[in-house]
Amino acid sequence: MVDLKVTFEKTLDKLLEEKKYLTVKNILATMAGEDVAAIIQELPEKTGPLIFRLLPKEIASDAFIEMESDYQEKLIKGFSDSELTEILDELYVNEAVDIVEEMPANVVERILSHVDSEKRKAINQILQYPENSAGSIMTTEYISLRLGTTVGQAISLIRKNGIDKKSFYTCYVTKDKKLIGRLSVKDLLLSKDDDMLIDDIMKTNVISVNTHADQEEVAQIFSKYNFMALPVVDKEERMVGIITFDDAIEVIEDVNTEDIEIMGGMTPSDKTYLRASPFNLFKHRIGWLMLLMVSATFTGIIITNFENALAIQVVLTAFIPMLMDTGGNSGSQSSVTVIRSISLGELDFSDLGAVIWKEIRTAFLCGVCLAAVCFAKLMLIDRFLLGNEDVTLPVCAVVCFTMCVTVLVAKVIGCTLPLCAKKLGFDPAVMASPFITTIVDALSLLVYFSIAKALLGLG
Repeated sequence: MVDLKVTFEKTLDKLLEEKKYLTVKNILATMAGEDVAAIIQELPEKTGPLIFRLLPKEIASDAFIEMESDYQEKLIKGFSDSELTEILDELYVNEAVDIVEEMPANVVERILSHVDSEKRKAINQILQYPENSAGSIMTTEYISLRLGTTVGQAISLIRKNGIDKKSFYTCYVTKDKKLIGRLSVKDLLLSKDDDMLIDDIMKTNVISVNTHADQEEVAQIFSKYNFMALPVVDKEERMVGIITFDDAIEVIEDVNTEDIEIMGGMTPSDKTYLRASPFNLFKHRIGWLMLLMVSATFTGIIITNFENALAIQVVLTAFIPMLMDTGGNSGSQSSVTVIRSISLGELDFSDLGAVIWKEIRTAFLCGVCLAAVCFAKLMLIDRFLLGNEDVTLPVCAVVCFTMCVTVLVAKVIGCTLPLCAKKLGFDPAVMASPFITTIVDALSLLVYFSIAKALLGLG
């Protein structure tokens, strides 16, 4: 099967080489802005801006907002005043805010000088909200209707102003700017009488979010209620904007990416992998690697303190990796499950007791099953097939009993730490695999050698 992407890229390269720019323009004009952005950013440094200037302004603005911030900055610096104004006029307020937040001060100053006063005021208003808050991702462009408006008047208003709004499927009814109801375009169109007041068909059970609410809370509301848009209100319950589902999806993607990076033992990065330099990747990884390396010193200290016991029963050394790995894996399973439940809003610190009790029962089942398989492996493979006479029944008992206790300890720690982190205001994802594995490794060794001393009588 021919790779269509490769074929398209070769065709585009050939057209550019032959300077058939009009043909290129016509091809790109049929594509989505996201795809156009990806193509232009892959073009040579001089060709990309040239092709961008050929695009119709609607597609150009859609492509522009999807580009990486460094490429946006390069384009802005090359724009004439009229070109910059055209692009900015096509952007919604929250899209303009996203660009402003990523640009250096001199570029921001130029951007703000080329937007109209109303949009500039809205941009400055949104920039004042805390990072990662609902207010920071909202847009002020929505359909607002007043009490006493008829269905016919509402439809006329949507026809007149809807083109400039990011979302008009859901309309919001306000009184003195306070949110009191909502209704959809469907409700208006299916109304039998154009003279009917919207007061009679609007829904008053409006779910909204405060400007200072966390973005993750916003994402959870969208996931739960399947909204197209979510109204944002200030402390006085006055409506100040909306968050649309596409912005919520971006939040969900960013949150999930951040959690995955933290759970993998890295600090979050705002760059995609291909656009991040090796030095950038180094900066986001080295801190965790150093911390985990130093913390692993504790396992070395524990082994050193039990050197005499190991010298008497050298065979115990062979099972350390298996026990540590099993403990780490058990803790990771619990932590990932709990972290995911926290992110979905299913668990809170008040559920700690129920979570621990459930993990204890799970650990018992897992531990007994693992211990049984481990015993069979030790006796059949290590002792009989490999002929290791040091693998005696007491040694097997030590290893299998340690396996049960280690799984129990690991799962309790794995479920407890994320909930405690959430209670203390930290990201629960910090308490994921690398961190928990390091703690469980040390505890596994302590449990192992303590049981060995007790059952084998080691000094």
